[in-house]
Amino acid sequence: MHIEPGVVTGAKLILSYATAATAGGFSLKLAADTVREAGAPAFLGRAAIASALVFCFFEVLPHHPVGVSEVHLILGSTLLLLFGAGAAAVGLAAGLAIQGLFFAPFDLPQYGMNVTTLLVPLFAVELLARRIVAPGTAYVDLAYRQVLALSTAYQGGVVAWVAFWAFYGEGVSATTAVAVATFGASYMLVVVVEPLIDLAVLAAAKALRGLTDGDLFARRLHRPA
Repeated sequence: MHIEPGVVTGAKLILSYATAATAGGFSLKLAADTVREAGAPAFLGRAAIASALVFCFFEVLPHHPVGVSEVHLILGSTLLLLFGAGAAAVGLAAGLAIQGLFFAPFDLPQYGMNVTTLLVPLFAVELLARRIVAPGTAYVDLAYRQVLALSTAYQGGVVAWVAFWAFYGEGVSATTAVAVATFGASYMLVVVVEPLIDLAVLAAAKALRGLTDGDLFARRLHRPA
């Protein structure tokens, strides 16, 4: 989901700064909620692990440029289920920043767009989880259909934001539409894989409850709301 350099340029970048600032502000609210609930050490530990994982997702896992962006296995819903929305949001923003600063400086002008594209779908998934996961259900007990819904919502949100930035930057044209459609078709293949990864991760967390039922993981992972 890294927007390719040159897609949005000049004064149009101002909008990306505004959306990133808004998303960052909401991330700080979620982070503050986590600190109040679990304490600062727990939040910092979760955010640090999430940041390291996000960096690995971007820099280590396979990724390929397709159309106007790149196809990555981001695992946004996985991060939310394991660490909670606040730590996941900080992890996505920090991991993306680390990757850009040290390994892909040419992506830094697009940071506002990219971080918006990562965070806003995460917020949507957090709201969706409240609606489709019963208060008496721990995340390790989620059904496939629930995990699929969360993954699809996240990846669909990423594709929607990439499409927005492409049309915003390059205008509505057949060429841009083809590039967006090519990216979207390739990216939505991730939806086939991510729910299975989520279920495998949740099964591992359930089997290793002695290690995963603690401050470094979201309370909801093992306990009902």
